[in-house]
Amino acid sequence: MPHAPMTPAEYWDKYKPYKGEGAQPAPQADRFDWTQYPGYGPGAEVLGHPRRALELGSAEGKEAAHLACQGVEVTGVDFSPVQTERARAWWKDTPRLSFVQGEACSYLSATPAEYDAVYSVWGAVWFTDPEDLFPCVFKRLAPGGVFAFSQAEPVVGSYGPQRMRGKWLEGRERELTVLRWQYTPEMWADTLKRHGFTDIDAHVLKAPEPANLGTLMVRGHVPA
Repeated sequence: MPHAPMTPAEYWDKYKPYKGEGAQPAPQADRFDWTQYPGYGPGAEVLGHPRRALELGSAEGKEAAHLACQGVEVTGVDFSPVQTERARAWWKDTPRLSFVQGEACSYLSATPAEYDAVYSVWGAVWFTDPEDLFPCVFKRLAPGGVFAFSQAEPVVGSYGPQRMRGKWLEGRERELTVLRWQYTPEMWADTLKRHGFTDIDAHVLKAPEPANLGTLMVRGHVPA
């Protein structure tokens, strides 16, 4: 009998599997990393000085915890129940920090909260149709609020929704391919502008080693 297809939540439940012994240790939250290269590139200053921030696709919660330790009230939203519970366990003693299990657009549509910054570090923005997500983000940002996200440098000639299979799922009987949205910096900037954002900056931050893949960095603002 064929196995039922893996759901998107199950896909992310298995992200970054822990292969060590005993309880998995929490990551260090002493820096805000936008790139795939720890300690490289800009940090939390990209967000300005928010009082309230929302992370879309918070996973292990390291960046959210870093902001909370700086005095920011932070909510992290993640599609995966496993990732959400892990983050809650790791950061349960961190003031001003909470984690919610849910889909990004659904959460943004349901919450009455207003944020000074909404951000995503290789997270939900990469895996959600911007035509659905960007209007939801815009409505939940305070005047002058910041929307910022990072993801992998786009591959030349491969734009739009792209299929991605997690390497951590290889060999499993039930598989799922998810879509990620990949555009050039110029295309992201045009999309943000079309949805009402201003003061937009979109560029590729080159990797510390020239042969490696860079990081797409995008930021826009809600008009003040």
